[in-house]
Amino acid sequence: MHALVRNVLLGTFGAALFIVTTGAQTSSILGPPSEANHFIETPKGWVHPKTAWGDPDLEGTYPIPAGINLVRTCPRAGGPGRGGPGGAPAAPAPPAVPCDPANPPAWLTEEEFQARQKALLQPDAATTALEAGNFGRALLSGVTDPQTLVRQRSTIMDPPNGQLPELTAEGKRRSALMKSSWALPGEVQSWDAPEDFDSWDRCITRGMPTSMMAYRYNNGIKIFQAPGTVVLSLEMIHEDRIIYTDGRPPLKPVHKHYMGEPRGRWEGNTLVVETTNYREGPSGTNLGVYGTPAGIPGANRWPVSDQMKTTERFTRLNADTVLYEMRVEDPVVMTRPYTVRFPLRKDETYEWWEYACHEGNRTIRDYITTSRFERAQGSKGAVQTPVAPPAK
Repeated sequence: MHALVRNVLLGTFGAALFIVTTGAQTSSILGPPSEANHFIETPKGWVHPKTAWGDPDLEGTYPIPAGINLVRTCPRAGGPGRGGPGGAPAAPAPPAVPCDPANPPAWLTEEEFQARQKALLQPDAATTALEAGNFGRALLSGVTDPQTLVRQRSTIMDPPNGQLPELTAEGKRRSALMKSSWALPGEVQSWDAPEDFDSWDRCITRGMPTSMMAYRYNNGIKIFQAPGTVVLSLEMIHEDRIIYTDGRPPLKPVHKHYMGEPRGRWEGNTLVVETTNYREGPSGTNLGVYGTPAGIPGANRWPVSDQMKTTERFTRLNADTVLYEMRVEDPVVMTRPYTVRFPLRKDETYEWWEYACHEGNRTIRDYITTSRFERAQGSKGAVQTPVAPPAK
């Protein structure tokens, strides 16, 4: 499907042509650096490129930025460092003033920003192994996609304190029934069937909204366009989100999909994508997403109902940057919506690694076989499950 979509878009319609327009910018976020545009400037005189058929041009490769916490926390003591999934935040240097854990500041200070910039220039063990050509050691050392220097402390920008909303009583009930190989600290798990794992474990799908959140690798997104169509090709789980912008209505609610039924429209030069018709099953987030604290109830197994709706906005700020926003609503599961927002920087040098994971691979079978063996051996053979599984 990926190859077909790519061939149709590139072969039939050709590469997009950059056509300069003279119309005034319609979005209020364009202009000098500010909180509204995440301190990313739109140069004076810059005009949005257009495709050959006149739509705003968004085509390119835009990796989801790694290293930004999902939820906002106060900086850890000890200075800046590289963060990662599994509840390990990418924390900058300690603040000069006390931080309220219930309402951490949304943006880094200039001092913190400079410290984080310096820290990201230092190679870690995985980068060193990659440069030496030792890919196995790099993966075991926690190889990550290149981290992006940003000023925000979390991808969640609403609620204003940068936290996930509370689960409803029904959300908590559903969360308790969910299963996954992503274990909470101290949790001992057992597996007997494929259904004891989540859809990401089984290489079926990450679902939404998780597919638009950063893991430690395979964060690439490629945007293709054709008249009346935008395609978001995802490196992780090799899925393609086909978004129609020709005004057609969504399918009836009886048609449900893990990635939902998206419909797009243009508001000026901003692409707005509303997605409904979600199929229940995948987790809305888990410990694999950067900066998801293990202590938040349900954060490791966050249910998604068929009433969930996501609204995404893609606003190009300049030649290299798109500001991405996603509002997530699910009244069955959450007490209120939340919104993530972060910049996507165009990078045509990004290395698109094959995500060689499919439902028939041996990892699930090996987990089940090992779990049964450990239980058969009793306490002598029992092994506590690690926080992050070795294979994803």
